[in-house]
Amino acid sequence: MKKVLPALLILFATMTYAQETKQVPQISVSGEGKVKVIPDEATIVATVETKGNDAKTIKKENDKKIEAVLKFIKKMNIPATDFKTQRVALNPQYDYEKKKHSYNATQTIEISLKDLNKYDELMEGLVNEGINRIDNVTFESSELAKHESQARKLAMKDAKLKAEDYVSVLGQKIGKALLISDNSQVYRPQPIFMAAMAKREMSDVAPRETLALGEIEITSNLTVSFILD
Repeated sequence: MKKVLPALLILFATMTYAQETKQVPQISVSGEGKVKVIPDEATIVATVETKGNDAKTIKKENDKKIEAVLKFIKKMNIPATDFKTQRVALNPQYDYEKKKHSYNATQTIEISLKDLNKYDELMEGLVNEGINRIDNVTFESSELAKHESQARKLAMKDAKLKAEDYVSVLGQKIGKALLISDNSQVYRPQPIFMAAMAKREMSDVAPRETLALGEIEITSNLTVSFILD
């Protein structure tokens, strides 16, 4: 009797474990949601760069250009909270062929433009006042969070529709969602229409740009596991 009891306990434990680990019939599908919107604001990162042989002189020249640029930005009625200076640098450089030292002074300004109607005038004015390098221009939507939420809902509907299509052939139905994995990546969308001058150094006299508004595509991707009824 003493030997039978441990055997029964082992059998009971094995049956319990098997019940607990019993797999639930399910189906896993991916879903994608896309929302296209017209951008209504932009972030502009621009730099004043001055080169010369005397560190003190080029720093002074660079500061003078920055001051003129800031005055112009204020003249455009852009709020003080929407622009800031950053990345101030004065770097020595050595020409091994001429065996001479030179210096490179730079200062960067980041502008958040909430009215794209001012874009052309702003970009032209920045160049005229001393900006000689546009580092980046990113076009965005002021309601990005709302559009991202809409894209996620569309992705979930897409996943559910796919699952229903698959199981309908088997005469089954999908039940509750068992697991949802968000595969979306956070990014700052940049439309294809972004001006080429935003990715290269400009000449001293840059042509006036014409902004052709395109669309930002906001995408959400997820994976959903549904229980099969």
